[in-house]
Amino acid sequence: MTDYAPPMQDIRFVLSDVVNLGEVLDGEAFDAADSETVFAVLEEAGRFIAEVIAPANSEGDSVGATWLDGKVELPDGFRSAYAQYVESGFGAAPFDPEYGGGGLPWTFAVVIQEMMTSACMSLALCPLLTQGSIDAITHHGTADQRAMYLPKMLTGEWSGTMNLTEPQAGSDVGALTSKAEPVGDGSYRISGQKIYITYGEHDLTENIVHLVLARTPGSPPGTKGISMFLVPKFLVGDDGSLGDRNDISCVSIEHKLGIHGSPTCVLAFGDNEGAIGWLVGDEGAGMRNMFTMMNNARLSVGLQGLALAERAYQQALAYSQDRLQGTAVGAEPGTKSPIIDHADVRRLLMTQRSWIDAMRCLIYENAAALDRVLSDPENAASHQEWADLLIPLSKSLCTDLGNELTSMALQVHGGMGFVEETGVAQHYRDIRIAAIYEGTNGIQAADLVGRKLSMRGGDVVREALDGVARLAKDLAGVESMQRFSANLVEAAEATRRSTDWLVVNGAQDPNHALAGSSPYLRMLATTISGGLMAKMALAGNKALDNSVDEEFHKAKVISAKFFGEQILPTASALEGPATAGAEDLFALTADQLA
Repeated sequence: MTDYAPPMQDIRFVLSDVVNLGEVLDGEAFDAADSETVFAVLEEAGRFIAEVIAPANSEGDSVGATWLDGKVELPDGFRSAYAQYVESGFGAAPFDPEYGGGGLPWTFAVVIQEMMTSACMSLALCPLLTQGSIDAITHHGTADQRAMYLPKMLTGEWSGTMNLTEPQAGSDVGALTSKAEPVGDGSYRISGQKIYITYGEHDLTENIVHLVLARTPGSPPGTKGISMFLVPKFLVGDDGSLGDRNDISCVSIEHKLGIHGSPTCVLAFGDNEGAIGWLVGDEGAGMRNMFTMMNNARLSVGLQGLALAERAYQQALAYSQDRLQGTAVGAEPGTKSPIIDHADVRRLLMTQRSWIDAMRCLIYENAAALDRVLSDPENAASHQEWADLLIPLSKSLCTDLGNELTSMALQVHGGMGFVEETGVAQHYRDIRIAAIYEGTNGIQAADLVGRKLSMRGGDVVREALDGVARLAKDLAGVESMQRFSANLVEAAEATRRSTDWLVVNGAQDPNHALAGSSPYLRMLATTISGGLMAKMALAGNKALDNSVDEEFHKAKVISAKFFGEQILPTASALEGPATAGAEDLFALTADQLA
């Protein structure tokens, strides 16, 4: 099994030359550090993650989380690694200095999350959920709630969860039945059962801060009747000390395909006297408030596809260089060649490498857009629109690709990839959940055509495609990029036609938009990724013109060219299914499908 090596040069290149992190840091909102300071901290974080977090990955898979009599124990390596993570302070870096944070941009947090997830996805899920909880409490909690809970959540001494799903209420959150009865002193007694709660119970932290959706008496049905409550595992005194255990129990943990080290819990609230909780935000605004956390989480889940693809690619590359099999074209007859010299293996590797570059550009661009809302307040509305458009693309495209690319990495290993000893199968199993949780990718596609496409009547998407077209024009000035430029123009035009068709026909019949939503998402995301790869190609060529780190930048230019010539054409091919409408999908009855 190959050790994880954080791709620091790749990360720095995308941050500096594709998403322009320096511009973000120049804003008043992030005046705590300059680019060089941020990169120095990221270098140290990468070293720490490779040395401390990554070694826990195999143990997390083989030992996993265990449940006994309501208690959840994690592998010894998890406890040791997490304790050192808390001591490192990296988790607090992107948050408000008032509560102990470092005031750095969210893009910084996303890079840390990427490296943590590549190193050990199961362990990385704990701080990922905590960071989402911090975001929700920061935006919607009272001053007292922020002061009481945030400092220790920022350090990681306390962790956080989100509690939406119930046995009868999965994607249909409005069907939840958990109750919140007012006590009379400002607190509520929470009762109900929640399922699929990541890190809902564990032994890594002193306390767990649950954000729970429940209904107050007399609340209307559906999502309008849902409120959010802060329900800690242990009650907290006015002086910050831990008191009695709350009425929360872990009924069981799930036995899963992957992420074995991450406890996925069934939690019972209020089986006895009722779990004590406090309202977060306004009554009835719980679903809206939870989306603060969910949108944060959706970007983080998207980067899981990137992170596992990166880790699996590193292993596939190393294996392909060592594994001798067959005689490659041009090799001396009778000799055995490393499989990296065979054309099909090269295609697998180049496809992985190129898509990983594109995913990193997309995820970091999404994070930078969120940061620009704060750093460039004069244009905050347009930055927010861009970020909102990219969220379903980041989540859905990158998690679909996580499945596809880890499968390619396994394919490079051949039969050895199908056995557990090589370790690559773990990445294939671990990433499978990412296309499912935090809103399945079908839900992301529905969100895209139902909410995001309607922003300004489709003009937000059209303006994004205008930007892609301008990049194609810039690319046309580079002699070796003519084919890439032409493909980018074609993809943008096909995506524009599909956009216009969905805006018109989706308004007439929502099923027309929903029927084309998944291929349209892949089409739009691939086209926008093509634009970002054009930026990468232009930046790489500029560095080559200036004789800067020629081997690295040549590799980036070739990766972008491969994307533009051999991956990007798939976007144009999706115009047909994106605009086919709903007739064929519903032409057979449910019985006829049997």
